[in-house]
Order: sequence, then structure tokens, then C-alpha cells
Amino acid sequence: MTTENAALFPDEVVTEAFTRVVDVPGLSGKLALITIDNGHDHTRPSTFGPGGLASLDAALDAAFAAEPAAIAVTGKPFVFAVGADLSGVGQVRERETAWHIAKTGHDVFRRLTDSTIPTFAFVNGAAMGGGLELALSCHYRTVSESAGAIAFPECFLGLFPGWGGTQLLPNLIGPDAAVTVIIENALAQNKMLNPKKGRDLGIFDELLESADFLEESVRWTTRVVNGEQTVSRPDIDRGTGWDEAVARAESIVQARTKGASPAVNKAVELIDMARGNDLDAGYSAETEALTNALMSDELRAGLYSFDLTQKRAKKPAGAPDKSLARDVNKVGVVGAGLMAGQLALLFVRRLEVPVVITDVDQARIDKGVAYIHGEIDKLAGKGRLSPDAVNRLKALVTGSLDKKAFADADFVIEAVFEEMSIKQQVFGELEEHVSPEAVLASNTSSLSITEMGAKLKHPERVVGFHFFNPVAVLPLLEVVRGNGTDDASVATAFKVAKKLKKSSVLVSDAPAFVVNRLLTRFMGEIIAAVDEGTPFDVADGALEPLGLPMSPMELLELVGPAVAQHVNGTMHAAYPDRFGISDNLQRFVEAGKTAVWVTDESGKKVVDPEVAAMWQQGSSVSTAEQVRERALRALAEEARIMLDEGVVAEAQDLDLCMLLGAGWPFWLGGITPYLDRAGVSERVNGKRFLDRGVASLPA
Repeated sequence: MTTENAALFPDEVVTEAFTRVVDVPGLSGKLALITIDNGHDHTRPSTFGPGGLASLDAALDAAFAAEPAAIAVTGKPFVFAVGADLSGVGQVRERETAWHIAKTGHDVFRRLTDSTIPTFAFVNGAAMGGGLELALSCHYRTVSESAGAIAFPECFLGLFPGWGGTQLLPNLIGPDAAVTVIIENALAQNKMLNPKKGRDLGIFDELLESADFLEESVRWTTRVVNGEQTVSRPDIDRGTGWDEAVARAESIVQARTKGASPAVNKAVELIDMARGNDLDAGYSAETEALTNALMSDELRAGLYSFDLTQKRAKKPAGAPDKSLARDVNKVGVVGAGLMAGQLALLFVRRLEVPVVITDVDQARIDKGVAYIHGEIDKLAGKGRLSPDAVNRLKALVTGSLDKKAFADADFVIEAVFEEMSIKQQVFGELEEHVSPEAVLASNTSSLSITEMGAKLKHPERVVGFHFFNPVAVLPLLEVVRGNGTDDASVATAFKVAKKLKKSSVLVSDAPAFVVNRLLTRFMGEIIAAVDEGTPFDVADGALEPLGLPMSPMELLELVGPAVAQHVNGTMHAAYPDRFGISDNLQRFVEAGKTAVWVTDESGKKVVDPEVAAMWQQGSSVSTAEQVRERALRALAEEARIMLDEGVVAEAQDLDLCMLLGAGWPFWLGGITPYLDRAGVSERVNGKRFLDRGVASLPA
């Protein structure tokens, strides 16, 4: 490893590798045990930068020099290793440097694969990315039943496993299972494997209890080396089965990214190449592809996104001091519909405190409680809750027609109809029963928090607490501060959000806040283009090159046209010059339509004939490029206005909201750096949102 490359990573927390040569009872020879540990920094998991790879290389030298009967690699407590240290990627400007970094990982890890001495990975904790590739490079693998975060997250970030993963995994567990782990799980919000699932897939050879994991792994190793333990591996279908796996991968990529992520496309190509089981050719291809990725905008954008979600989301900008937050020992939920039920379920699962729901009649309350109990039973059926936990959680959920049940609640959230007068009435009734310190939260998607609390005796405890649907899945929570909301109430909201395992962004009280405001502006331009005469398929497909998770019309169907039109009405009232009202969409809603697209008899997606008949289009037809430019210009304009209004602290908060609340692709790096790279920011606003070089190559 050259000094020049190490100098590119001045902030690397070097993961040291230590070799111990130990006697093992029953083993005819010694065991060389390599422990990888960045022990001087317990706040972060072990990663591999230039210094870490050099240390591992030296530890392997020491292991091989001892001529042991076996070599094993393990990690520090609770962590095996979580991949490459990408902290210096932004400083890599020369292709030769990128190539050397890519190749070094292969060279070091492959020493374990090519070893004539049996090699073992004792995966005692989190194993992600390069850490999992290190484990795969060994001949055999054990895993602790308590190990968490087992995954290849690279495709989620706009990268791909580049230190052997695309070549080793398909040849170990088969191409179809490898597609699931490398592509499907990564593109499903970075889904992780648990140890049992990893063992069942064949990634690990043995699942062991955590209490004596290292000792049992050594005993298992002894049996394998002595021939007393047989490790079976599946026969790999390199013909039709491989073709089908690649076709499935291509289908997943098209559905999730519209083919817009170069790195994900490359992952499919490399998995297909692994069919030949030729590590020389496969590793060479990975090195070349990884070199290109290290020089790309997509990787820098993905790392920018990752940094936002891992750092900024954990320390929300503008949040009051944590010490001001009050304890929440009981929660009230006003409403018993689907959204209220989802909220109540989340509160009881994460906070494990009494949760009481209320509605206008007992039948609705009973239905709401039954829904929550049913969802708890489903979690138990999936093995995610024990019988004791099921009974405890169910007992914490109650319903009441009388709002006196909220008298001792510390946090009450309403999820009633999106109408200001109704929400004001609900809060007015609540104030007659709850303590002056109880936080009154609203899940409103667009209405003013300040106005909502204007008639209360204590408006200072009203906050916006805006979830995104589905509540259990999407990680964003917009915490909205009204004009008079006090620090203690906001701090309490952030404390609750953290316990709910949500990422929060502080938002000022502006119409539709962040995500819905940007999406409504964007959607308005698409609808306007159709109204003017652009064919539905042209307008709906205009943003496809960005690889957004769904098209505008699919998003309209998911949100619900009536909800979308209601939010648009709020925005039109506030900003009539930028948010128009579509008479066509209004007719669409009034007709009870929920989708533009239907499937015809041949299975083709077509415009619903009834929708086509009611939609009165003009004669001005735009191209897909024109619609895309129009929509992006609108986003750039609205984002700049929002920053000027102080809706959020910085552009990074807009990006965080769109990444976590709207599914904006990680490889685009958030909305503002994308608009910067595309030149839209300067065309519309005369300046960029971020400093040049953020989430992109220096220009």
C-alpha cells in the first residue's frame, strides 16, 4: 500500500489486524487467529481503508509464516467488519489511484481464498459490504446468532460489491439467492439478513450461540480440519437457472431504478459474469468497474446521501437541547382509522407505554383496537414478538369514547380528517382534560400548526408530527414548530421520534412543510403538461431517466387523488402563482377515480378509457425532455424559495427529507446536489444550492 494512497485518507480510523498463534486441543497443529479491531474508537465499526488493508496484509504474513493448521479471522465485540472506509473517496482524482485502491482489496482478501491452509471466518457481529466479502473470501464461515446487520448495501448507495462479492456469492449460494442479497435486498430500503437467514441461504456454514461463540467456532474448525465435520455446498446451475436469475435481476432493476443507476446495472453484469467461476477474470472486471465507480458522480452522490442519513439525521439541525425534553409515559391517539391505528401500533411497540385511542363511536374504537391487536399477532406469526411480548403490548392498548382517558397522557397525537376547524375542535376538547405540559401533536400533512393552536390556552405545546405512509416503513418524521411552540415541546417531540426509531427534521410552519410541498409542485407541472395536451405516457415517463421509485401517476395513485388535490388546494391558497388547480384532476376525484392507468386484456398498461374521456386536453404538446426540464425547474425554484423562507435550516435538510420521505434515490445524492449537477439550479436561480464539489466531482 503506497504512502500516497494512505495520505488520501487522513481521517481514516485504521482497523488494525492482530495475529495470535494458539494451541487448540485436538488440532494437529496451531490455529492462527487474526482479530480485526479499531479498538481505539468504540463509536464506529471496523472498516478497511488503505491503512486497514495494509494491517490485514501484515497480519496474514504473520499467520502464514507460522505454518498453522488453520487460519481464522474474527472481529471486535459485536462487529466483524462493515466494509470499505470511503472517507477519502472525495479526494481521489486520479484514475491510477482509484485502480490501486480497488485492486488492493482483491489482492489482500484473495490470500485467504487461494490459501492451501484452510481459512475460516468467525462472524461474531455486523458484516456488511467489504466485511462480508472478507468472510466470503475464507473457505468456511461460522456466524453468531446475535450478529446483526448482515448485508451488501452497495447498490442502495449507487455502488456494487467490488472486492469479490459479485463473484464469490453466486458461486457459493447460487445466482438467484445472490441476486436477492446483492440487488433485491439493497434496493428494498437496504434490507438486512439475520444470522439464521444467512445460514439458511448458505452464506454461513454454522450458526452458533453468542455466549461462547469464539470457543465453539474453534471447536467446529477443529472438527472440519480433522475431517470429522462435513460441509456440504449446493450444485450450482450455470445454465438455464443462471439465465433466469439474471433475468430476474434485470426485472428488479428496471422496476426499482428504471435502469438509471449505472452501478446497479453493473452489479447485474458482474453477477452474470460470475457464471464462469473464473476469479482472475471476475476480479479483474470488478477492479475495472470499481475504478470507474470511484471516479463517478454517482458514488459521491450516494456517499453524500449516506452521510446525511447516518450523521445529520442523528443530530437534527435546530433541535432544542435534549435536556428540555419531558418524559412520555402515556400516549393518546385521537382517531381509530387506518392511519391512527398505524400510529398507535408504532407507539406501543417502540415506547412500550399505555396507548389509548378514541373516536366518535364505540364500533370504530373496537375496530381500531382489533386492527392493532391483529397487527401484533402478525408480528408474532413472523417470529418478531414472543408470546409474552404479545400479551404485554396488547394489554397496553385501550380505547375510550371519553377524552378524560387522556388526562394523564404526556403526548397526544391527532389523526382526524384534514380540516382545520375539526382539528381545532379536537385540540380544544383535549385541552379541557390534559395537563398544561402535555404535548399536542398533529399528523397533518399540510395545515398550519400555528393556526391549529391559535384558540388554545396553551398553544406553546402544539407541534406538527408528520409521518409518511406506510408509517412502519418510511423513516422520516417532519417535526413542525409553530410560531409559538416552546423549546420543551419541540425537544419532547424529537425525543419521542428517536424512540420511534425515526429520522427527524425540524421544519418551520409553512404550507405542506417540505416533502408534500416539493412533490405537490412537481406533480402540478406534470398534470399541467397533460392538461395542455401532452399524452399521459409522455408526461408520466418524463422523469424515468432519474430512476425515481415510481412515476408521477403511480405516486398520485399511492397518495390518493383526493388527498393530493386537498394538499394542492392548500398550496394554491397560499401560493396561487406557483400552484395551480387542475379542473381535470378535480373531475377525476369527483368521479371517484383512483388511477390513471389500467391493464388491458393483453396485459398492457393503458389509460383508463373513462379517464381519457373526462380529461379535457388542449393542443399544446410537450416532449418528454421539455416536461422533465419543466418539472426540474419548478423543483429548483421551490427549493430556493423554501430556503429563503427558512422552512428548514439548510439545503441538506431538503435532501434528507426527500431521501427518507419520498424515496429520492440515494445515487442521485439528494435533490439539491442533483439539480446543481444538472445545471438546473444556476439556470433557474443563478446559483447552486451547495458548494461546488459536494456530492460530485470537482468541476
